[in-house]
Parts: sequence; C-alpha cells; structure tokens
Amino acid sequence: MMKLSDLPDTIPVFPLPGALLLPRARLPIHIFEPRYLAMFDDCFKTQTRLIGMIQPRGVPGTDEERLSAIGCAGRITGFSETDDGRYMVTLTGVSRFRIRGEVEGFTPYRRCDIDWRPFDRDLGSDESDPNFNRPALMNLLARYFQMRGLGTDWSGLKEAEDELMINSLSMLLPFTPEDKQALLEAPSLVTRRETLVTLIEFALRGNGAGEVRQ
Repeated sequence: MMKLSDLPDTIPVFPLPGALLLPRARLPIHIFEPRYLAMFDDCFKTQTRLIGMIQPRGVPGTDEERLSAIGCAGRITGFSETDDGRYMVTLTGVSRFRIRGEVEGFTPYRRCDIDWRPFDRDLGSDESDPNFNRPALMNLLARYFQMRGLGTDWSGLKEAEDELMINSLSMLLPFTPEDKQALLEAPSLVTRRETLVTLIEFALRGNGAGEVRQ
C-alpha cells in the first residue's frame, strides 16, 4: 500500500468525460489516441505508474476545455496491446487529489501539479458504512435497472463488501459527468452512498416511477 510520501508532486492527467475512478476500485480503459498512447508509454517508465483520471469541463478538445479541480489517480495494474497498437489498460484507484496547477512542457498530454493531502484517508483501509441498508438499495436498483433496461449479476452485488458495491455502482451507472464528479467528491463512503441513492431516486421520479426512499 502506498504512503503519502510515495506519491509524486506531478502526474499526467487523462480527461475523460463520464469516466469515474475511486480509491481501491478498478477501471478498464481502451487507449487509442496517439497522445494518450504516449502518456501511458511514459508512465510505464516511472516507479509509481500513476495516471490521474479527471473530468473535463467546458468544450472538450477546444481552448475552452478546463479540468475539474479534483480527480483520482490510478496505478496501472493491468495491460495488454492489440495487434493494431491499441492498449487495454486497467487502473486501480490509489487516491483522490486536488490540482494546484498545470505544468507547462513539451509532452502531447497534460500534466498537473498535485496536492494529495486533502485525501490522505484514501490511502488507508477499506471504508465501511454502518447504516447501509442493503435490501433497500437492492430494491431501488431493481426498479432503476428495469426502467433503464439494464441487466446485472445480482448475486455478485449481494455478496460484495459495502465499499466495493457502492463504489462499483457509482462508477458503472450511467450518470452525467457532473453527477460522477459529485460522487467522486463525496467526503466519505456514507455520503457517497447517500448521493448515489439521491441520484437513483431522482432518475426514477423523472421517469414517473414515483418517489422512492431509503
């Protein structure tokens, strides 16, 4: 497990709308753009192999594109390359961070000066949620998945630990980038679960499914 002193002051960042990474969770990514292939090539040469996942703001790919203030860094823990040179990468979340500023340079990708200290608890053990009402959330999810026409492995969800379940749902459910950012910035697992429930309830009410409470 990494310590705060192990984390670098500067990391490359990958602005990807709607892609959410959380501490101790895993995020598979398909890399094909040349600038991001170069970013991962350079990252493999570092000791920590950290990439900062972050939500872009404004208009992507233009001068108006900005970065959210808070992201989450992941360590490359899985890698394969396709015959045509694309990368299939797995990032495992290490810690959230706050951007202090962008670093100027000659790389084709963006790099940022990072402050890890506001999120030092991310480097600890798994979080718990003592008041987590799992049956109520499962009932809520059943209605949400039916509304969206989605399927899932319910047995796997029922058996997952609190943090794995809440974080996996936060990452996988099709929320807006703004909603994903709110889930990322939740200060604890409890507040992330509360935010997650609120977002699902809002979607159900917006679909005329009535008010649902947990």
